[in-house]
This record gives sequence, C-alpha cells and structure tokens, in this order.
Amino acid sequence: MRFGLTMFATDLSMDVVELAREAEARDFESLYLPEHTHIPLTRRTPPPTGDRELAEEYKRTLDPLVALAACTTATETLRLGTGIALPAQREPIVTAKAIATLDRLSHGRFVFGIGFGWNQDELEDHGVSMAERRDVTREHVLAMKAIWAEDIAEFKGEHTVLQPSWSWPKPEQRPAPPVLLGGGAGPKLFAHIVEYGDGWIPIGGTGLKGAIPELRDLWAGAGRDAAALEIVPFGSLPDPGKLEHFEAIGVTECVFRLPSAPRDAVLPVLDRWAALLPA
Repeated sequence: MRFGLTMFATDLSMDVVELAREAEARDFESLYLPEHTHIPLTRRTPPPTGDRELAEEYKRTLDPLVALAACTTATETLRLGTGIALPAQREPIVTAKAIATLDRLSHGRFVFGIGFGWNQDELEDHGVSMAERRDVTREHVLAMKAIWAEDIAEFKGEHTVLQPSWSWPKPEQRPAPPVLLGGGAGPKLFAHIVEYGDGWIPIGGTGLKGAIPELRDLWAGAGRDAAALEIVPFGSLPDPGKLEHFEAIGVTECVFRLPSAPRDAVLPVLDRWAALLPA
C-alpha cells in the first residue's frame, strides 16, 4: 500500500512547491491538489463537508495543474495528482494538452483524480447543469483519452465533439495517465469507473469493506485486469489500526489530509503522519 498527501493549496497556505519537496523527503509517494475555479456567493448546494458554512479554502484554491507543474521542479519521484479535478468545468481539448504537457514534464508522474462536481452554482457558470454533469464529465474524459492515445483523434458525443485532429505532446504514460473517479459507492459511479477509469478515490473510508468487492466484481465482469484497479481512500486522518484495515481490504494507496494552513501549522502534522509510514 502506498501513502500520499492532500492539502487545499491556496494563496494563504504553505507554499505548495515546498510542501512537495518536504513530502518527498519524508518518503510520501504522492501529493494531490483539489480544484474549484470559483465559488459563487449563492448557496443552493450545502457544503459537502456537512458544515454550516463553506470553509475559506474552497474559494482560494490554486489551479491544480499549474501548481503541480511547479512541483515537478522540486521533486523526482513524487506522484502528482488532482484530488479532485472537475472535468465538466474544463474545456477538454485545452485540458488534454495541459495534462499531457504536465505528464511529460514530470516524466510520467501525473494522476488524474476527478469528480463530477457538487456545487450547482459553480457548474452552471460553466454552462453545465447538475443533471448533466456526469454525462459531460464522461464525454470530456473520453475525448481527452482519445487525444492522448491516438495520433489522429476524434470524438462525437451529445456534449462534446472533436473532429479528426492532431494534438501533441502525448503523455509519457501510455496510453494515458491513470484516471481515478471520486464519489460515493453505487452502481452509477462504479459503471463510470469500469468504463473509463482506472480506480476509485473515495473520501474517507466508510463502507469500503463492502463496496470494494462489488467494484471488483464489476471490474472483472468487464474483462479488466484485476491487478490494475486502484482503490485510493482520500483525505484520511490516519492511525495504525485504520491503515492495517485498509491494507487488509485491498486498498492500494491511502491519502492523508493536511490542514490548509501556513508552514508552521502544516509541518508538525506532516511529521506526525510521516511517523506512521512503514520503516
């Protein structure tokens, strides 16, 4: 089982390049950054955390692809991921090129953790309705995967059309960087993972013991390689018992949560999490 980190990187938090350097020095294997393009002042959708008010960091997030590109300059082995990106809110042709470039610059270390989006107002500002967001996400990712894999790429869907086109560079990871889908367990999400994903990136770890076998059965039924499925519980507050449990049920990577805070507040937590890593 691998071990990684996530933090809401903002203009007020610890410098993300320094964080990446410090994470790699402590033998963490990955760093994931979230995405919100903006946060409308209206609030038709409650915060996903269950809090009454949305935390400050949601409206201050750095662009994850730009921030992760900066992290490539300070690291050599750290996997650099989005946790999570929102493809429904991104133009897929431009995003495919940005990700391919980032994967090249990092020598194949990029991981595309994605979600469908929870904020109705944010989605609608991008021209996407809540009802359509799963379908738009699917088409955007499939179009990007075509661009990454094919010399002449094309895609035709209800929301996305790409006429036969050239686009280089291609990502270093072939045919594409891994795509991990976030969301709650269930047939709808698992169908998306099996069709166009490489794994599941659930928040926390509640219910994984029962859900993982269900996902593995669907994965195997689609003829996909059992050894290739990634299970990556995300934003965990770890302890030795939880980590033992995760490893026993087939988790492939556990991503620990760091506070979105200045350096002096982040480093003690980073050291505490590092002490939990196997020697």
